[in-house]
Amino acid sequence: MVTLSMVSVPIAPSSLSLSTRGRISFVSFPAKKGGIGHGGLRIECIRIGGVEIPNHKRVEYSLQYIHGIGRSRSRQILLDLNFDNKITKDLSEEEVITLRKEVGKYMIEGDLKRFNRVAIERLKEIRCYKGIRHKLGLPVRGQRTKNNCRTLKGKGASVAKKKSPASQDE
Repeated sequence: MVTLSMVSVPIAPSSLSLSTRGRISFVSFPAKKGGIGHGGLRIECIRIGGVEIPNHKRVEYSLQYIHGIGRSRSRQILLDLNFDNKITKDLSEEEVITLRKEVGKYMIEGDLKRFNRVAIERLKEIRCYKGIRHKLGLPVRGQRTKNNCRTLKGKGASVAKKKSPASQDE
């Protein structure tokens, strides 16, 4: 039988906002006996594909923390493995191992980032339209640039408008 107790950890008043400084001085965490950390506080994460995925979310949403796995791919992985969409911390050791093997079949994280970077470098080398747009830091997929695309172009320099001749006569 595991008994739970509360562990109180003091908080430095300077780390709190001005509105809460006088009111809160301790934070309580449930703690299991024999754990590690503050008075038995124990935090474990499952590492899949080089990423620590959260324990407190369902598997479908936890897998989306891996670069290259979105909503549809995470659902497809669960269907391929015939897994229920349960909370990540409730997975057994065998389920975690099979999940790691299934995720390993896809191009994720560093491999995917490297693949995309090499593809963009190739476009720049052959000097095609998309490569030139990448090199100039402009939108690649046909967006208009008159008003928007500040993310790519950087901060805009304001230009003073010329006075029209009609306004000078007055």
